[in-house]
Amino acid sequence: MAVAEGDLFPSAPELVKPLSLSAYLVDQQQLSGILCFRSGSPACGRGSVRSSLAHFAAKSAFLPLLAVLLAITAFAANTGFTSQSRVGFTLGDQWEPSVAADGYGHVYILYPQYQFVPGCRQCPLPSMILVTSNDNGATWQTPRALAPPASGQFDPQIVVDPADHRTVYAAWVQNGRTDVIVAKSADFGQSWLLTVAARNEDIDKPALAVRGQDVYVAFNFAEKLWVAGSHDGGITFASNPASTASFKWTLPGGATIDPSGSVYFSWAGYTRNGKGNVNLYISKSSDAGKNWATSLLDVSATAPTCSAFRCGWSYLGAQITLDSDAAGTLYALWNSGKLDRSPERIYFASSTTAGITWSPKAEISTAAPGVEHAFPAITAGDAGDVRIAWMDTRNAPLWNTYYRSSTNGGATWSPEARVSSAAAGYKYIHAEGFAFPFGDYFGIAIDSRGQTHAVWGEGLNFKSPGSIWYANGR
Repeated sequence: MAVAEGDLFPSAPELVKPLSLSAYLVDQQQLSGILCFRSGSPACGRGSVRSSLAHFAAKSAFLPLLAVLLAITAFAANTGFTSQSRVGFTLGDQWEPSVAADGYGHVYILYPQYQFVPGCRQCPLPSMILVTSNDNGATWQTPRALAPPASGQFDPQIVVDPADHRTVYAAWVQNGRTDVIVAKSADFGQSWLLTVAARNEDIDKPALAVRGQDVYVAFNFAEKLWVAGSHDGGITFASNPASTASFKWTLPGGATIDPSGSVYFSWAGYTRNGKGNVNLYISKSSDAGKNWATSLLDVSATAPTCSAFRCGWSYLGAQITLDSDAAGTLYALWNSGKLDRSPERIYFASSTTAGITWSPKAEISTAAPGVEHAFPAITAGDAGDVRIAWMDTRNAPLWNTYYRSSTNGGATWSPEARVSSAAAGYKYIHAEGFAFPFGDYFGIAIDSRGQTHAVWGEGLNFKSPGSIWYANGR
């Protein structure tokens, strides 16, 4: 078999053959198979796909389907983004994706696969799955496990080093949430070096920042924000707390290293489980992670409830994410609310003083008052180039993913673009939006041509079923 660029295990057969259009639209099919790893090399037996299109065909007439497809095409042309398309495995559940793009035409999506991993009965649940494009998102390689089976793998992060626009780093937690894993690839994802960056009890929510030989990963541990830092390109790490205050839960949401080498993490400090305020912070270190200074950007009221969608008390709660551009300007995007359990809004702020001072927070969404907002995403490129996305319910009760961009550091913004669109064959996706966000976060990235790549999750509710979707545009 020919080895495609990006294959982690060159001798392994494809996990899943490309599906036809009809099979692509059928949700929740079942597949059996096995992929075994022995001494680092796979010894595999191919499973068989058991599916039937009869149920789908009986419920989907040609003309309604054609109308939906035409509507998708027209909608995409109006927004400047491609129609959304499903990425990753089309079987099982796909959750909270992370995305990165390099300077050589590669786009990387990393996500945890739930329910089962097609072609791998022995893979843990969830497993980190990597999907790679070698042509800026025009086509995608077969999804594959980033690492050999170990234990359940959670909370993906993937970034490209801005120093060389080539080296790829990924991070997640595993082994019962006791280990933070950092993976590095210098050959466009074909092979990976894995390192245990931190080992403690009950680790959660890593955030990853890279520049040159400096690699930092922040995580929640012992009710504080901790950071593991490496200064040899991710070979060795040392950990220390970045915050002195204790919270019921600290939630890292974003990370960046500016051109001077200072590292920043944005994070939410939850004062109580299910009640109380949420403090939104930026922590900075200018001495390679030895000492940290923390600034409070905003305070949000108690998170809205979403028990009707089977999710936990903080799922729609305040988050804050962060990035920096080539000139070192910092940008933060977050959701917060003024009243307990009330709908939250999306806010933006910037800093041209390395985080010492910040611009007044500004509302970004044009949605009417009372519309629920959540899940901020941000990326920055050249000086002044900042792009943002979020989800909201202006088409209540349905959700959608929205996008804006700025070429002058957020002084002015492009009109809002609805990135999510319709897709036939999924009971949780409609012409006006999708039923519920599927995953604690989503991502956007800028490629070598200046295009924006967005990947997000849509589902019926917090539990299942759900899938991840992709679009690109400006």
